[in-house]
Amino acid sequence: MVSLLGAILVFLLFVQGGNSLLFCLGKTEEHRRMLVLSTGRKWEFTFTTLVTFGGAFFASFPLFYSTSFGGAYWLWMIILFSFVLQAVSYEFQLKAGNLLGKNVYRAFLVLNGVIGPVLLGGAVATFFTGSAFYVDKDNMTTLMPVISSWANGWHGLDALANPWNVVMGLAVFFLARVLGALYFVNSIADEELVSRCRRSLWGNAGLFLVFFLAFLVRTLLADGYAVDPETGLVCMEPYKYLTNFLEMPVVLVLFLAGVLSVLWGIGRTLWKKDFDKGIWFAGIGTVLTVLSLFLVAGYNNTAYYPSTADIQSSLTLQNSSSSEFTLRTMAYVSILVPFVLAYIFYAWRSIDNRKIERKDTADEHGA
Repeated sequence: MVSLLGAILVFLLFVQGGNSLLFCLGKTEEHRRMLVLSTGRKWEFTFTTLVTFGGAFFASFPLFYSTSFGGAYWLWMIILFSFVLQAVSYEFQLKAGNLLGKNVYRAFLVLNGVIGPVLLGGAVATFFTGSAFYVDKDNMTTLMPVISSWANGWHGLDALANPWNVVMGLAVFFLARVLGALYFVNSIADEELVSRCRRSLWGNAGLFLVFFLAFLVRTLLADGYAVDPETGLVCMEPYKYLTNFLEMPVVLVLFLAGVLSVLWGIGRTLWKKDFDKGIWFAGIGTVLTVLSLFLVAGYNNTAYYPSTADIQSSLTLQNSSSSEFTLRTMAYVSILVPFVLAYIFYAWRSIDNRKIERKDTADEHGA
């Protein structure tokens, strides 16, 4: 369930990706209002999923929550602050008498559109590259227990010093821009603007593939963090993540299906001018691909949150999980996930019951 929420969150970053294209695609005030109105209908989905993802992680794996969110707090605080800027921007950019002006608030949207995907992508990459932290459960017996601690004073920003984390962050950023452009094609009825969105796919899709394939190849060929199921000891194992794919063929099939679905959604939109459903193929493909990567990072006796400071402090599904009662409760809650997804689909279709047209920009508060 946590992996699925994380995968849906990456898909919903199309809002951030679309906002990052605001000034690139919107050459006129009318077009910019149409773009903001389009993403403004969906931004709550992304923010709510981010909070739910964090809550599910806290309930199921509290040690990860205290280690990552408590130790790497500068990274997460910057991410959350950028999302707060997004919410403020949607609310106030067209309010009468605002002191900053609408373009400043729109610049905040662009800032969130860049910072959010890059840093979230970098955070996801640490599931494979590791983070600098220590875990000492013996401290639970002390009066003021501090189980986990960060190994340096950068508290999460050190993740950006690893070039592979940056590569993954850029891959997620350009994927978000691709999804944003595909969503605009699906939700906006303006030939000039939609044509510009289609053209933007070429460069963003190409850069996404370059960064994503680079990270994927590096991950499959690199040593991974394997866990001895008997002793719980963590050690380095050559080609661990490639082995996980091969030993979990269902996950491999999901991954390949996801990649092909993303490529189909992009390619079909580029080559067929009247095709506007690419967001659905690319969106479902994104969910399947990211879900597969999360499963490979944690299943098959793998440390899903490795420690580069002390390998035995690495977090696994066994040593970081909550109590059996909590996990059982979360299992019951997961039964509701299909109903939640059905509601999201229904709400999505209700909001997008017709495409945005120029006349919709006449209502300033609607943008």
